Amino acid sequence: MPLNRPLLIAGNWKMNPTLRADAVALATAVRDGVGPESTVHVAVCPPAVYLEAVDAVLENSPIGLGAQNMHWEPSGAYTGELAGAMLIDVGCTHVILGHSERRHGLGETDEQINQKLRAALAVGLIPIVCLGERLAEREAGRTEQILETQLNGSLAGLEPERAAGVVLAYEPVWAIGTGKVASPDQAQAAHAFIRRWLAERFGAAIASRVIVQYGGSVKPDNAAGLLEQPDIDGALVGGASLNAGDFLGIVQAARAVSAAGKRH
Repeated sequence: MPLNRPLLIAGNWKMNPTLRADAVALATAVRDGVGPESTVHVAVCPPAVYLEAVDAVLENSPIGLGAQNMHWEPSGAYTGELAGAMLIDVGCTHVILGHSERRHGLGETDEQINQKLRAALAVGLIPIVCLGERLAEREAGRTEQILETQLNGSLAGLEPERAAGVVLAYEPVWAIGTGKVASPDQAQAAHAFIRRWLAERFGAAIASRVIVQYGGSVKPDNAAGLLEQPDIDGALVGGASLNAGDFLGIVQAARAVSAAGKRH
């Protein structure tokens, strides 16, 4: 069936690489590999200290630039934080919010993520809001319960038209950086639940427009099987985004799926 949502492949570089020159080289290789036009949406999210350098590389390319976090206040006494307007000023188009490494490692709450989401939308950033369960929660059969709690909190009070501009990223915590990956059926089931929640909360028309990515050990050899699923609209790529060849292989898989249409 034809795609009614564009596929979005975003690379989360996390705290890598450790040299500016390496960040520039990686961005350059991705830019050159994607080319001047792309049938799928592509974004890279480097560490904040490299945003300006990477933005310069990406100038006049179709690749978006994303930050990995932001604060909800527009300015003030928040040492070490970055405001949305600052990210816009250095060329950002996207921002990752609520990644599991921040939720579980740094104690970020759904309420804080909701505040950041509203601040991102207010300045025109495209937020990529991360959701996902831990291994013990999946084994206990609580995946949908965890997702519902995170959705209710992270998207609280959002108007339907605003919701249409949010990207969601389902990232099962047990698959991030572990080499394990949810099977296409497991991933599709979680994405379908998210889509149903969106329809119940915002209506079917809005739900059909929201991009929901999958994240968790996505690689060139498993990307197509995931992206072919009807409710999976792209990938938030971690480790594989640090190798231009691997990341471009995932982009190419997305292009092939986009050209062929969904098989399910």
